[in-house]
This record gives sequence, structure tokens and C-alpha cells, in this order.
Amino acid sequence: MEVFNINATTNIIIATISAGLCGLIIRLALTFVGQMWANTYHHTMSYIILPVVTMFITFLIAGNVALALGMIGALSIVRFRNPVKNPFELVIFFSLITIGIGMAIKIKYGIALSLFVVTTIISCQYLELLFKKFGLSIFSISFDEGIYLNVLEVCCEEKIEQLEKNNFLNHIVIDKNKNLILYRLASNNKSDIKKIYEEFKDNKKVSTIDFQASQ
Repeated sequence: MEVFNINATTNIIIATISAGLCGLIIRLALTFVGQMWANTYHHTMSYIILPVVTMFITFLIAGNVALALGMIGALSIVRFRNPVKNPFELVIFFSLITIGIGMAIKIKYGIALSLFVVTTIISCQYLELLFKKFGLSIFSISFDEGIYLNVLEVCCEEKIEQLEKNNFLNHIVIDKNKNLILYRLASNNKSDIKKIYEEFKDNKKVSTIDFQASQ
């Protein structure tokens, strides 16, 4: 009969709490930088529970090849049909799984990976803000990132160099049949896009202009 080990039980409790907290902190970091797709009940619960479940699976199959093979067969039955919004979301889920594995081996491994993920998420956001002060950008805005964007669509019959060189330009659509050019600009800052709208709304080169505010 296995003797109840207080130290081992304490370590498991600490690892469980740490794994759940690490997942929660990553979720908070995502919403802090504007990734609103993570700001739901389902994502919050997934981020807390997934590292803990992974950690216990690692505990269960550690050192037991037969149990590990049985667990792989059981898990292969479960298929996640929820579509992933973007590659970044897939990376986050993989990170949460790895955090759980790290917690099962040594708590400091899981915490170290969590700190790296959170630091990367937040620091890249501030780095982008720093570049914008100098009129530069290190990211191209994607319309499926889950960020509430303010969008400006400018349709004209000839090129407008000011728009083509604008930092908020997302993409250009050229319709050769109708001889039209569509410029789409986007930003999570409403004042930036509104300023461009005010500048070009009475421009003679512009055929149509549409400003869509997020709020």
C-alpha cells in the first residue's frame, strides 16, 4: 500500500495552482494588448484548465509506457472542431500545453515559459507604439485579429501618393475594368483615421469615401 506523502501532495497542489494562474495571466495579457478574441468566458476557462489538465496527464503517464500508449489512444478519440482564428491562437494553445508539461517536470520551467510568453506579448505591443511615434510600423494590421478597428475606405480613379505612403494603409485594391483604386486604412485609434477622413473627404480625386468607426 502506497504511503500518503505530504510533500508530494503539497507539490502537486502548488503546481496545479501555478499552472492555472499562468494560464489566466496569459489570457489577461492578451486582452491587455487588445486581442479581444480571448476576452470570453470560454477562452478564460480554457486558458486556466488546459495547463492543469496537461500537467495531470503528464503525471499519469510518466514512467509508464503502457499507460502512455493507452492515453494516446484515448486522446485520439477527442477531436477539437472549433476553428482556430489565426496561427497566433494556435501558438497560445500549444504554449499552454507546454506550460502544463513543464509544471509536471519542474514548476520553474512552467513559470519561466509563462513569463516569456507574457513578456513577448506585452513588449511587442509597446515596441509597435514606439515605432509609430517615428512614423514607422512593425506590424501589418489584420482584420481577423480580434482588435476593434476603425476603417477608412477611399475609392478614386487615380493614385493618391499620400495614401499609398500612409502608415495606416492596410491594402490596395485595383479594379482595372472600372478604372478604380480602393485604399483601405485601419487603426485601433479612432482619431488617427478620422484625421485622414477629414483631410480627404473633400478631395477632388476621391470618388467615394467611407469611414467606419468601431464605437
